Amino acid sequence: MSPMPTSELHTPVLDWYDEHQRDLPWRRPEATPWSVLVSELMLQQTPVKRVLPVHEAWLERWPMPADLAAEPTGEAVRAWGRLGYPRRALRLHAAATAIVADHDGEVPADYDDLIALPGVGDYTAAAVASFAFGRRHVVLDTNVRRVLARAVGGVEWPARSVTRAERDAATVLLPDDDATAATWAVAVMELGALVCTATGPRCEACPVADRCAWRLAGHPAYDGPPRRAQAWEGTDRQCRGRLMAVLRESHAPVHRSALDAVWPDEEQRTRCLAGLVADGLVAQVAADVYALP
Repeated sequence: MSPMPTSELHTPVLDWYDEHQRDLPWRRPEATPWSVLVSELMLQQTPVKRVLPVHEAWLERWPMPADLAAEPTGEAVRAWGRLGYPRRALRLHAAATAIVADHDGEVPADYDDLIALPGVGDYTAAAVASFAFGRRHVVLDTNVRRVLARAVGGVEWPARSVTRAERDAATVLLPDDDATAATWAVAVMELGALVCTATGPRCEACPVADRCAWRLAGHPAYDGPPRRAQAWEGTDRQCRGRLMAVLRESHAPVHRSALDAVWPDEEQRTRCLAGLVADGLVAQVAADVYALP
């Protein structure tokens, strides 16, 4: 991926974002770094519209990391609701506990401190440092990678995982000024979420359509490794979700018979329940009796 001159992308993308950005609570001037961190964990593999009500309820109940850290992990899992991938709730609880223990209850601003938090990887550390503290970092989520692959690389999809060439190209494109770089990061992300979408990209609404390498090449079809859609019906993920729903909705321990009633396949149900216990999402409190931790 060989970047075009930054001046060809910065101004149109930043102007577009200034006009079209969504009003999201974690982007508002009054948003706390904790709000940004919570949003980033919740938004992983989950649409904004599903995150909004849970994020609001979470921040109302736990406005600071110390408020969450003081609660049992099971309450974090319960409040996670139906967002999916509930291990993210455990990671947020663990991060809150570490923030209290190591950072006096304040979300740290430095990338190195952020990435050291439980459950925080490169993307999340860079995103929080950038969006919450205005630091200059390359922020490569799925949307950003897709925009850069198309506009700069001339291909429909990026590689399955971030490559060195991709990161180097994104670094060259990053504005020099910290504040502008932080805005650029979220602007490209928003462009991917609203215009340069995974399916049905709206090229007619794109501020850089006239210089997009993929469009100028005639939208060549993807010719890389097969892209597999995630299955859901009948999967262990669906089974685990059904079991978790029973436990979230009960404020008392649940007998195994209540879990048996929501999934017919005994072998799969037993395997998934054992997995939930091993992951720390469920606690076995007595013989055939389970609860949130």
